[in-house]
Amino acid sequence: MTQTSTPPNRPSRILLIGSGGAGKSTLAIQLGAVLRLPVIHLDRHYWTANWVEPSKADWERTVRQLIARPSWVMDGNYGGTMDLRIVRADTIVFLDRPRYLAIYRVLKRWWYHRGQHRPDMAPGCRERLNWEFLHYVFHYRYTRRPGILQKLARVADRKRVIVLTTEREVQQFMEEMQGLATP
Repeated sequence: MTQTSTPPNRPSRILLIGSGGAGKSTLAIQLGAVLRLPVIHLDRHYWTANWVEPSKADWERTVRQLIARPSWVMDGNYGGTMDLRIVRADTIVFLDRPRYLAIYRVLKRWWYHRGQHRPDMAPGCRERLNWEFLHYVFHYRYTRRPGILQKLARVADRKRVIVLTTEREVQQFMEEMQGLATP
């Protein structure tokens, strides 16, 4: 587990980012339960029925409303609004998982939810899998990761930034969060 900031306090606004299939939604649900924080899955707010995207202005307005809330665990990438979310978050967790694991999980998720609506997805968006998304996940390490690491390095002196690469690191992080949870 790579941590690039001060010792932990109980976080109130946690941003989870990483490739599709990295485990963001699952970790968000776990963190929300342990820390008793509301969970915001950005996919539920971005998409509308039948995978319709909002305008950039509408999406930015939505994100500004979501991040204005006093506390949250928020999962999702959406690079166009990532800077807004990073500024508001007190803790940023980058799930920097191996490509093979992300692809495996994307395929497994598709198989499990195929033709259905996932709990972390907007209503009316049945689970789908296409080459564009697989390409995005497959190349994430080279196309998105470098920029994310640069963004995180720029805020590491002011924010708690955590990079998790293994399942053991995710478990250790969860154990730490359980220790910070108030009774």
